[in-house]
Amino acid sequence: MKVPLLILSVGLFIAARGQVYRFVNPFIGTDGVGHTTPAAACPFSLVAAGPDTGNFDGEHCAGYVSGEKTVYGFSQTHVSGAGRISCGDVMILPFKDEFPGVGVPAAKREGSETAEPGFYGVTLGDGTRVEIAAAPHSAIYRICPDGAARLELLVDLQYGLVAPADRLAQHVLSAKVAPCVDGCGIYGRRVAESWVKRDCSFAIRFDRAWTAIRELPRAKGEVAPRYVVTFENLPAEGLAVKIGLSTCCEDGARKNLAAEIPGWDFASVRRRALDAWEELLARVELPETASNEEKTILYTALYHLFLQPSDIADVGAKPVYSTFSLWDTYRAAHPLYTILVPERVPGFVDSILLQGEKNGYLPIWPLWGEETQCMIGSHAVPVLVDAVLKGLADRPTAERIFRSVRNTLRERHDSRLKEGWDVLDRYGYYPFDVIASEGVSRTLECAYDDACAARLATYLGKTEDADFFRRRSGNWTNVFDRASGFVRGRDSRGAWRTPFDPLAIGVGHWRKGDFTEGNAWQYTWQVQHDPEGLVAALGGKEPAAAKLDRLFSQPSGKVTAETSAVTGYLGQYPHGNEPCHHVPWLFAYAGRGDLATKYVHEIAKRFYGVAPDGLCGNDDCGQMSAWYVFAALGFYPLDPCDGRYVKSEPLIPGTRLHLSNGKTYVVQEVGLKEGFLLEHADLLGQCSEDVDEKGENQ
Repeated sequence: MKVPLLILSVGLFIAARGQVYRFVNPFIGTDGVGHTTPAAACPFSLVAAGPDTGNFDGEHCAGYVSGEKTVYGFSQTHVSGAGRISCGDVMILPFKDEFPGVGVPAAKREGSETAEPGFYGVTLGDGTRVEIAAAPHSAIYRICPDGAARLELLVDLQYGLVAPADRLAQHVLSAKVAPCVDGCGIYGRRVAESWVKRDCSFAIRFDRAWTAIRELPRAKGEVAPRYVVTFENLPAEGLAVKIGLSTCCEDGARKNLAAEIPGWDFASVRRRALDAWEELLARVELPETASNEEKTILYTALYHLFLQPSDIADVGAKPVYSTFSLWDTYRAAHPLYTILVPERVPGFVDSILLQGEKNGYLPIWPLWGEETQCMIGSHAVPVLVDAVLKGLADRPTAERIFRSVRNTLRERHDSRLKEGWDVLDRYGYYPFDVIASEGVSRTLECAYDDACAARLATYLGKTEDADFFRRRSGNWTNVFDRASGFVRGRDSRGAWRTPFDPLAIGVGHWRKGDFTEGNAWQYTWQVQHDPEGLVAALGGKEPAAAKLDRLFSQPSGKVTAETSAVTGYLGQYPHGNEPCHHVPWLFAYAGRGDLATKYVHEIAKRFYGVAPDGLCGNDDCGQMSAWYVFAALGFYPLDPCDGRYVKSEPLIPGTRLHLSNGKTYVVQEVGLKEGFLLEHADLLGQCSEDVDEKGENQ
């Protein structure tokens, strides 16, 4: 499974491929449950500068919902596709007329919003046009008040995306802010807490001095200022504003801004962002036979994939990535990174290890360099081990990874909220009368992490550790009830939970229940490391295929306030939530690759579209999008850490992957007669001799 580390030739594809960025629609996923944002951003960037149309609830996790007619302001940081609300740092909002007051939104002119990778624009109700172009740590605004020579600008440093509403007055923990003596800027630093604590320094610069600046009164508990800045005698092109951010210090924010946007050339910033996006997007080349709808869905999926992880280090420093939604992204997003952006993977690995050394255990869901402890499992483990086995981490790094993996999966960490290795090792599962909730899901997902740890230990020759983790990876059998054919909760005496309803959704987290955002019908298939063993436990290939087929024909679940994370139902298969994403490809292990293709194609066509509600679930930092890319290519990492992909017929045959080793992989219809597994090394062309006259891997 080990292949040589691949080195990227920057700009290799952009000149030859045309402008595929034109097919990206940043508004896909901004309505319904996608929770994406149309904010202007660069690939893997800290800054995502854009509109906030609402706040204070789960619907506005990214601050924006398509179709809302007003905007509360434009903030510089957003998380795309997450299920929790956070960020919204350094908000500004212009007014052509007198400032109406804090919390009063501005109307948007219908049909005036535009967006493309790295750019967002809208015309406000008073005729003011706001356009934003992004750099990795900064953004530039062009604000044209429709011919007026006077403009007022709210700079709101107390603002943030929070829930509930009363948190707005308390979420800023400290702030040190000062207007510049030259009248052309505001510098400062604030520490805010919403989901995680964020230390954000900023540098705001205007292209002309203000006429007046006044600080607004603060409500009880508020510690950060709000300013109304007045500009008069504006030229026809209006006002330009630049904002730089740093997670380190105020001086870092100034230097980031100076390095990325030294002047006031809006067009050049926009062009550099487009060039950066085009270079990445063009690594996947769709055939001319692909429809415009397919191109839009595919390239928008790639765009969402490359929005994160976010590099939170300053310009010129060694990259430090955060925003790892690992419970989601280990399944498909990270394996796709190893194919399309392998040059980024060592930085991801190092950042995950640094976060683990800071925590005392590998991260679960880190944001802004802080741990959220959101969701279950230790799914940094498969991400790290996969990098080692694919040759994207050297031997010293592999040893460092193993030390962190072993510590995370065997040692006690009192600060970690969902662990309990002593319980798992005593019973071989998490009993529901010992663990408050999610016992079955946690048993299954820990078993997968253990399987990955066993592979790494074997690779490094650590026999004793390999045997331990291999044994514990078999714990999935301890919650599999052969009589019913489902995974099922057990108590500490070994008795199955009774009564038992395989359709009953467990909402997980801190509520009672055996499952995390799922039920027994959905979690029975969470045995990614041992699909052959699961098929055997279900009675063999024919019974397993029949049960899988029944999954897609069961009565669909009803989405309620408590089960809102489980969406996009096809029978009892909920595509809007990640634990089932590998399930259609399990048909291949049951001898029915035809059904894998049938359901993969049905899911792709039913649950992905070009409208704002074109995602059936949270994009979850690119995982939903990565699934579609793999469906288009006709293979999927059912086990994301074994260096193989399970094949189905591609949704878009003829697609070309322009790989960073200079080779091209061409997606063909497969027929599956030659086997249903594709080795990662063969995908990269390291082992294949099947090349055409152009030297391209077929």
